[in-house]
Amino acid sequence: MSHVYVLVEHDAGQLNPVTAELITAARPLGVVSAVVVGTPGSAEPLAAELGALGAEQVIDAGAADYDSRLLLPEVDALHALGSANPAPIVISATEYGNEIAGRLAARLASGVLANVIAVNADRTATHLLFGGQLETVAAAGGACPIYTIRAGSVTPVPQAASGAVAPMQLPAATAKDAAVVNFTKAADADRPALSQAKAIVAGGRGVGSEESFGAVVEPLADALSGAVGVTRDVADEGWYDAKYQIGQTGETVSPDLYIGVGVSGAIQHTSGMQSSGTIVAINQDGDEPIFQIADLGVVGDLHEIVPALTEELNSRK
Repeated sequence: MSHVYVLVEHDAGQLNPVTAELITAARPLGVVSAVVVGTPGSAEPLAAELGALGAEQVIDAGAADYDSRLLLPEVDALHALGSANPAPIVISATEYGNEIAGRLAARLASGVLANVIAVNADRTATHLLFGGQLETVAAAGGACPIYTIRAGSVTPVPQAASGAVAPMQLPAATAKDAAVVNFTKAADADRPALSQAKAIVAGGRGVGSEESFGAVVEPLADALSGAVGVTRDVADEGWYDAKYQIGQTGETVSPDLYIGVGVSGAIQHTSGMQSSGTIVAINQDGDEPIFQIADLGVVGDLHEIVPALTEELNSRK
């Protein structure tokens, strides 16, 4: 029976929600082996949840020095698995994941299909091109074709499996490893991450200024217990941190609710949010492209509409 390896995204003993998407996306390729790379025993607290998501096997790929290494433990684990028992490999399309995929492809002499939105049973995969205007299907060669999946492009569908844990000892660091000599954890954010948020309020150039984000956009996001997103223009102007950018050169998101405040709807941005459940556009110019994909459009002064909406939402809590 055919099988597939999925690199599990996890942190501090918790699964990243994108792992459910990866397992669902990989299932057409065969029986799923979820690969947990970390310190020895990292897979144990995750096994039951991974089994419920559809992983028949959970590989506990452990290295005692994992916390002082970067990238290579994941590459070593997947390389060893692919060499011993070749199969497709599915990874999240983050900067980290795409780096792992490239290194792994060189070792396994297999092709990579990066930033895909779906994987098919015949080992082809689907890409969106030109800002989502064109869909194409491509194939990768080699015994272990590698796919990196864009977060938010697959709806997780749990499918109970055994989740049996299999230990795997990874080699210690070599001279090729970059050693982590110091680490400072980023402060926990008050809002959910873009990739995990059920509601996103995105601000565009039409918001007008950096100060307006604190006065208009952030309060609405907080009223919805959601995240703040921005367009590339806003990031380029320095009004908001670029890590919150949505679009071709930013995050791809698929929240239940997306509210665009002062967002024009350029392809650069809409390619990263057009799969959202409900899209609401608030802009004073009713001819902006965002209204063509919006489920609800509100034409008017956002500096009046958004605070009123925020006040109404807060009054109903």
